Amino acid sequence: MMRVFMAIHCSLLAVCSVSARNRRHEGTDRQAAIYRLPLFERAVRCTKFFEGWHSEKHYPYVGYGHRLQPGERYSARTMTKRQADALLRKDLRKFCAMFRQFGKDSLLLATLAYNVGPYRLLGGGKIPKSTLIRKLEAGDRNIYREYIAFCNYKGKRHAMLLKRRKAEFALLYVP
Repeated sequence: MMRVFMAIHCSLLAVCSVSARNRRHEGTDRQAAIYRLPLFERAVRCTKFFEGWHSEKHYPYVGYGHRLQPGERYSARTMTKRQADALLRKDLRKFCAMFRQFGKDSLLLATLAYNVGPYRLLGGGKIPKSTLIRKLEAGDRNIYREYIAFCNYKGKRHAMLLKRRKAEFALLYVP
């Protein structure tokens, strides 16, 4: 009786480990698929994933995190996913143009600016220019630490923002 039980138990463990290994490889294939996309599409998908959908309770943000500007008449109640996608792409292009002088880092900076605001990077008023921008202006592209440092919310380190920064850097940094 004990031998039969052990044989069944070992068979069950073998089947479970094989199915778990197959699931792990499927996840890896799906994760690798994003690296086959163009950089701009990676930025869009990454932003959509981390921003999520902004409803009426997130005012003045609509769609996938677009901050309403004076004179804009977008409504979270009536906005469609297609409109939000177009607005996100428009915003990312605008920020890319703002950081065009940084060449291949412009999309990475645009994605960061979409979340934290361009003034946090470029400075303005009482806010000094970020260390990240100063380092890039000096020609130093070793910016990983400076990039992921933008993970604070209300003065405290936020684990989800750190995860987001690491994902953005992995997806969008071009060596």
